[in-house]
Amino acid sequence: MACLISLSAASKASRSFVIYSRVRNYPQLEHPRFACLQNQHICSFSSFNFFRKRAVKPTSTCYSQSCHRPEQFHDARLSTTSRALAPASKPPDYRPPRAGLISSLPASWIPYAELARLDKPAGTYYLFFPCLFSTLMAASYTHAPPLAVLETCALFFTGALIMRGAGCTINDLWDRNLDPHVARTRLRPLARQALTPFRALAFTGFQLLAGLGLLLQFPTLCLYYGIPSLILVATYPLAKRITHYPQFVLGLAFSWGAFMGFPALGIDLISDQTAAKGIMALYASCVSWTVLYDMIYAHMDIKDDAKVGIKSIALRHEKETKAVLSGLAVAQTTLLFAAGALLNASPVFLIGTSVSTAATLGIMIWKVRLKHISSCWWWFKYGAWFTGGGISLGLLAEYIFQRGRNDRQVEVPPSAFRELIYGHRTQLFR
Repeated sequence: MACLISLSAASKASRSFVIYSRVRNYPQLEHPRFACLQNQHICSFSSFNFFRKRAVKPTSTCYSQSCHRPEQFHDARLSTTSRALAPASKPPDYRPPRAGLISSLPASWIPYAELARLDKPAGTYYLFFPCLFSTLMAASYTHAPPLAVLETCALFFTGALIMRGAGCTINDLWDRNLDPHVARTRLRPLARQALTPFRALAFTGFQLLAGLGLLLQFPTLCLYYGIPSLILVATYPLAKRITHYPQFVLGLAFSWGAFMGFPALGIDLISDQTAAKGIMALYASCVSWTVLYDMIYAHMDIKDDAKVGIKSIALRHEKETKAVLSGLAVAQTTLLFAAGALLNASPVFLIGTSVSTAATLGIMIWKVRLKHISSCWWWFKYGAWFTGGGISLGLLAEYIFQRGRNDRQVEVPPSAFRELIYGHRTQLFR
């Protein structure tokens, strides 16, 4: 019996020595998938001192349990299903934010702030800009007083902050089983299980109630225009699963603010056909802009989306992306020009908005490197300010021009001056 045990140990040792030698001679075999097998055989030499120094540290994950012979090492692969469901890479330990707005919040609040994307405000700006465009166009159209315009813009920005957070929460609830397998989203609160789906759903209800309370601060007419947008917000995550063009659904939702500026300043689009035509052109322009910038954004996840089955326009038109982006830029610029023409805007609007849009979008499409995640993120993050800021400045210049021209056209009768002057004098001497 002792002889048999000795022979068995010697056979195992010789086999492990062959395996260790092959691993040392072929570095391509030193892969995490085979580390567990290396450990299994090398550790059998723990009684030999010269192998103790060269032992490989144990690995916590074994990806190929079916490999038992050295010649099978190089051919071992994960199955297609396993690769699709496996995380894109081993997620690092989550680190709470140490800088920025949400770093000063209590620890229990941080997951909710991250769920609402308070640490990434670019999406809030993209949601706010169509509201701002519409409000400034309505202000020029109606010659609204500056204070009313400023108050309306402040309410719209607050609403964009709240509703963008609600939309992100709904999106994460839909994608809670997919986000852990995408490199960029694997540390989101629901993906890392910092929040339960029930808490996220309750938080969504809170945000929607806050949005409704803010909507009630506008004229009642805005309720009829604002509430239908919730259907688009809820269905966008579903569109990513059934069509390669979910960016168009996102564009319909994010551009809905284009309908809100005129009702907020007291103009019913149903009764005013001229305003309605101009706003439809503005809405279509904003939809084109949304598809454009979100197509660049989608290139950051293009590899992981293909693995987990998420569809996007970036995947559908990966080889001709810049041609599609150029077409969208032409559409946005043309539709914006048409919106101004339909609303009888001056050359200040037509030059200030259309020229700035064409220039900023052209530079972005030329400069962005779609294969580099950092480049896509930079242009997505700052493109809001380049294009949206340029359009806003053009609309603001149009509003100032229209206000000045309206003031010059108003003629005050002499009797009004006499009444004003003598009225004040009478008041003073009473």
